[in-house]
Amino acid sequence: MDHSLAEVMPTALPVSAPSNRAARYWRWRIFIITWITYAGFYLCRKNISVVMPLLQQDRGYTNAQLAKFVFGYSLFYTIGQFVCGLLSDRFGTRIVVGTGLFMVVGANLLLGFGSSLGWLILLACLAGAGQSTGWSGLVKTMACWFRPKERGVVMAWWCTNYVLGGSLATVFATFVATSVWLVPRWGWRRGFWMPALLLLAITLIYVFFVRDNPSDVGLPEVEEEPVIPASGVAASAGSGATVAPRSVVREVLAEPTLWLIGSMYFFLILTRYAFLFWLPLYMTQHLKYSAQDAGYTSSLYELVGFLGAIIAGYASEKLFDSRRFPVGALMLWGLALTSLILPKLSAMGHVWTAVGISLVGIMTYGPDTLMSGAAAQDVGSNEGAATASGFIDGIGHLGMILSPFVVAFVTAHYSWDVLFFLFVVLSLIAGELLATRWNYKPRGAVAT
Repeated sequence: MDHSLAEVMPTALPVSAPSNRAARYWRWRIFIITWITYAGFYLCRKNISVVMPLLQQDRGYTNAQLAKFVFGYSLFYTIGQFVCGLLSDRFGTRIVVGTGLFMVVGANLLLGFGSSLGWLILLACLAGAGQSTGWSGLVKTMACWFRPKERGVVMAWWCTNYVLGGSLATVFATFVATSVWLVPRWGWRRGFWMPALLLLAITLIYVFFVRDNPSDVGLPEVEEEPVIPASGVAASAGSGATVAPRSVVREVLAEPTLWLIGSMYFFLILTRYAFLFWLPLYMTQHLKYSAQDAGYTSSLYELVGFLGAIIAGYASEKLFDSRRFPVGALMLWGLALTSLILPKLSAMGHVWTAVGISLVGIMTYGPDTLMSGAAAQDVGSNEGAATASGFIDGIGHLGMILSPFVVAFVTAHYSWDVLFFLFVVLSLIAGELLATRWNYKPRGAVAT
């Protein structure tokens, strides 16, 4: 039985250590670079929420007009999820993800050269398409380098990339966009240009130093094992044999669990992106915070929320015998409770607002990272991991398309407090969906 680096070096990340020193080196290298790469995507994603209040102040855009801007990004991001997973399984992740990174950088650089609503929407669509390459491609890369029985913990740590990455990206975008002494004549454009330049550096590191599979560097491929569905009947998940791409797609899309996870993800993503894009506006409009205070406070959603990813991963492996669904269901019910109390906490002052946002972040990112990461790999196997994660993310991000319009409509016709009550209902539904697969787990995850 292999022993993990976490056992040999307790302070290290739980990246398991095969006897081959080259394999250990490459697994660490892949883990670190892909972590940084997906965190880097958020440099040019979270800056949108930070720049929106500044655009509103400078150009007088309404919430409904800004919703169109977010919609353009969300639409192309969602469509891209269905396509890019297939492309990554077919042509390799480095080509697909690298192309997407350059698209995102280019779109954000161009966003600073115009401020008309049409220009912003057009480039938001380009940025969304580029962003859609990242998740499915990088999840596949991780599936190709790590075994099923270690994915719960490894992916818990790896998925902190978009939780911590999103928080740090928010802080960075807030700093560069609101620091008036920093190239003053650029104004809100700093919020697009400076994150893009930093992402360009990360893009070059990814393209030159990552490899898709162990075989690309002369190492043996990771052995894949089938999964045990709720019925207890083993399902084919690939075992290293060569499978025709169309056969992989058919097998993945025929798996009912994929569609159940995707349905749950629809409700979760609608809620998550409402928080991601609209928390700063909630605090400036409803709580009367400054743009700077709103930007920094909203970063706690991810900065503390990363704990949810770690809790979910370890709970899945250590408490629930590698079952992802019970953990996801319990944390979604926790999200319902924290969404219910957040408006009450916000009324008690700035500190309690920060506490409430942190709790919501933990309960959001636990099921989010677990189900879109390790669970997607369980369903898709090595050969179809990108397709599975792409379709799960694509179905889920249909909720992201609706999210800005839901927020704009509810806040215009009712109130922000009613919006939070809607999140309670959505979270309860999502938790119930996961509870129907309580006993589903990957066979290869059982310790031997």
